[in-house]
Amino acid sequence: MNENRRYIEEDEIDLVELFRTLVKRKWFIIMFTCIVTLGAIVFAYMKTPVYEVRALVEIGSYKTDNSNVLLDNATQLTKKLNVIFIDIFKNDKDRKASISSIVIPKKTTSFIEIKSESTSNELAIDEIKKVVDYIQTKHKRVLKDIKKNRELEINNITKQIENIKTKELAFLDEEISLTKINFDKYREDLNAIKEEIKLQKKSNPTFAALSLTEKRDLNTQIRIVEKNILKLKVQKNRLLTTGVNKLVERKNKLESMLQPYNYKNSEIVGKIITNDYPIKPKKKLIVVVAFVTGLILAIFLVFFMEFIQNIKRKEEEQ
Repeated sequence: MNENRRYIEEDEIDLVELFRTLVKRKWFIIMFTCIVTLGAIVFAYMKTPVYEVRALVEIGSYKTDNSNVLLDNATQLTKKLNVIFIDIFKNDKDRKASISSIVIPKKTTSFIEIKSESTSNELAIDEIKKVVDYIQTKHKRVLKDIKKNRELEINNITKQIENIKTKELAFLDEEISLTKINFDKYREDLNAIKEEIKLQKKSNPTFAALSLTEKRDLNTQIRIVEKNILKLKVQKNRLLTTGVNKLVERKNKLESMLQPYNYKNSEIVGKIITNDYPIKPKKKLIVVVAFVTGLILAIFLVFFMEFIQNIKRKEEEQ
């Protein structure tokens, strides 16, 4: 118990001594802390301010039969932009403006967020515009190729329709006409045979029997020709309704898709967001950290100086 009491008393004495040391060196602590804090204030206000500017870019699209198709894949585009506008310029320390990040906002697939930093909002805005101009130029070429391909498809469809009308339909009409001529000839022959059968039926039964056979053959041939005519007409009708009409319908759709409102280039959503206050340096944080650091360092120096003096005092006493 006595030993414990002695340890407690020694601790109390030590704490009192420490407090006395701090009081004795209070002006040093105050001056040192003030000097460090003032130095931090000067540093914070002399350091060049850095402003941050942000922009949200929507990836362009074009309309198809059933939906809108993006001009680019957001993930691939972001990777490419990071290489071109961030990675290449990482070691260039003389730049007054730079792109700090290009990312895809969460839960989106058609937007890209671009951030830039500079000594002024104007320079940061110009840097973002460079990225946006690059994206728009790239996607403008994509839209141009899409329009060109659709125009070529329209021309091909027009040629197919003309070919059907001028060649295939004309060929079918000619074939139908020739078949009808044969049909009329067979009918005439059939009528002639019927008359001969009437005349020869009593006078020449054998010849009449042969004429009946020829009559059956002509009837058979007439039915075949009738079927051929029907098939040709069905083929012509199918060519007109199914072939030409589908081509015309497709052509009309493509022509409607060539309208400007079906094409949208990438663009900034809303406006570029600027800040009236710089993001760097964080003056308040620098001053607070400097004050705390200066105070802790001053207290450490006081105890260290007191420790050195105690050693010297003991050496002199010996």
